[in-house]
Formats: sequence, structure tokens, C-alpha cells
Amino acid sequence: MRIWVDADACPVVIKEILFKAADRTGVPLTLVANQLVPIPPSPHIRLVQVASGFDVADNEIVKRVEAGDLVITSDIPLASEVIDKGAHALNPRGEMYTTENIKARLNMRDFMDTMRASGVHTGGPAAFGQSERNAFANQLDRFLTKHKK
Repeated sequence: MRIWVDADACPVVIKEILFKAADRTGVPLTLVANQLVPIPPSPHIRLVQVASGFDVADNEIVKRVEAGDLVITSDIPLASEVIDKGAHALNPRGEMYTTENIKARLNMRDFMDTMRASGVHTGGPAAFGQSERNAFANQLDRFLTKHKK
């Protein structure tokens, strides 16, 4: 099992939690980004830098992910693609995307895109705070305990 991170939009506090988890558990962690992302020196952590462009990092993750891997992303279409490949997807707010909820999330995303395109102000996501950080850390720990071999 590997952990893949859609790193361009991943909050720094979440990356820090992931760095500690990779070193603590030995699970390989790969950040994929189209810009240079600072990573600590560790045999368990690496960065794959891809070219700039729409969905380039997402496509690289989909190409490399294998069944049983975990992908950290807030990108719902990416989460859907990795779930289709038998991998797991967790967003930085601690919500695990599953085969049971991903279609509803995609439908809501598309609905909100349509609303915004028609001029309706839908607001943005809630502020990212300590409760989201804790939810992510707890969900990650549960996942690693259950899936680490």
C-alpha cells in the first residue's frame, strides 16, 4: 500500500500529518504536484513534480495508483477515478469517499457547477480549522490501522 497526495491544493497542516504518519508507519508517501513542494528528508516520502496544466497531477496519480492504495484529495472526479481502480480516497477534511457515496458527491459537484455557471453565488467551503484537522488525522489513523500489512 502507498499513499498518494494531490499536493497542489492540500493544506500544509495535512501534509505535516501525512509526513509524520509515513515516518511512523513506514508506508510510502508520494506527493504529486505541478510545483515544487517542500518535503522533509525521509526514505518514506517523495515528490513527483509534473508539468503544469489542467488535471496533469490528477492524471499522474490515476496512472500510478494501485488497488488498495490511499489517495488524499479534495478533487471529487479524481476520487471517483481512483475508487474505480480499487483504491481508497480521503479528503483533507477527513471524509472518506466510497463506492457508496462518490456518485452522490459527483452529482452535487456538477449541480453546484451548474448553479455557479448560471450566476448563483454558492459560497465556498467552510473554513479549515482544528476540527477538520482532527477529523483527517483520526480517519487516517483508522485507515492505516486497518489496511497496513
